[in-house]
Amino acid sequence: MRFSVGFGKRAAVCVLSAFLLSVTVSQHTAVPAPSDRGEAESVPFTERYRAVQHGGIARAANSVITCGEAVVITAPACADVQRNGAGGRSGQYEMTYIDIDSDRNTYNSSSAELRLPEGSRVSYARLYWGANLRVGEQKDPADNDRVLIAEPGGNYKEIRADSLVGHRDAGTHQGFSASADITELVRWSEPGAWTVAQLNVAMGNSDMGAWGGWTLVVAYENPAEPLRELVLWDGFESVDGPSQDVVITVDGLAVTPGAQGSAGVVGYHGERTANGHGLTVRDTGGGGAVVRHRALDSTIADHGRPVTTRDPAHLNTLGYDSNVLDIRQALTAGPGELELRFTGGSRPYQLGAVFLQADAAARE
Repeated sequence: MRFSVGFGKRAAVCVLSAFLLSVTVSQHTAVPAPSDRGEAESVPFTERYRAVQHGGIARAANSVITCGEAVVITAPACADVQRNGAGGRSGQYEMTYIDIDSDRNTYNSSSAELRLPEGSRVSYARLYWGANLRVGEQKDPADNDRVLIAEPGGNYKEIRADSLVGHRDAGTHQGFSASADITELVRWSEPGAWTVAQLNVAMGNSDMGAWGGWTLVVAYENPAEPLRELVLWDGFESVDGPSQDVVITVDGLAVTPGAQGSAGVVGYHGERTANGHGLTVRDTGGGGAVVRHRALDSTIADHGRPVTTRDPAHLNTLGYDSNVLDIRQALTAGPGELELRFTGGSRPYQLGAVFLQADAAARE
């Protein structure tokens, strides 16, 4: 793979971990991105895309930084963290870049397959990326809004954030999250592995630790799939403690009673050993059960199963999360409104995107 468009002195390629969520749509809308880019410490979560159609959602994700030498004597061995998912956290190690490509112009990189069922057409695709800029080194925030991506068999292309970038300096850490619409690039690409690189991320060691990664969320249409509702929300919010919940309310859902459904979460600084980091999903109308999950725990997983179609496929991603969780029990009442409440704990974390899919009722 060759570096065709670049910036900065070094680059990293993230491995895309592929994951399919079945979904279908007969009607869809994509919210246009604001024309003026910039940064803000907090970006309220808003709806980015919604569809009711025959089709689904495919996701690919990976981290771009991992453990090196342990700096805490009680820390699990780095190899055990990577291969077996041992419960180390990034603050226990000298963190180093993942770099799988052979390009000397990049300093971090990873990749994975994005799989769509045969006969599918991409409706919408959005790339999310984010990291901590302050660890053993301090990275320049000027590069937060750009990243490199290569489609299967293609060269790197520079992608620029097309809407407000979340960037918060909390003293002990400096996190950011950015995103861009890449629908046309994904729509006309061949099947195979996508590669992401040059994500702005700091390495080294600090108590808060390093983190960084990306997620590609793709909504697709396919007449052979069931009818489902797809919803994508994004923003940038910090959950700094037990009393600082972040609540996202998704209204107007046209789901069927007893629908099959999932919620996807993209987040930063989730830790295996931290208390809290929970997600509660409930129907605000009082129907259905309350579903509780540990939403962020340094994993890229589908309903608790690690997604291994990544390179590298580390089981503990040390601060980056892209998880899909079962929320069927909250959907038993059918159409209505869902509340997703992210609760805090002993360590802060940040949220970048949330996506939902559920069986939908046919609309007349």
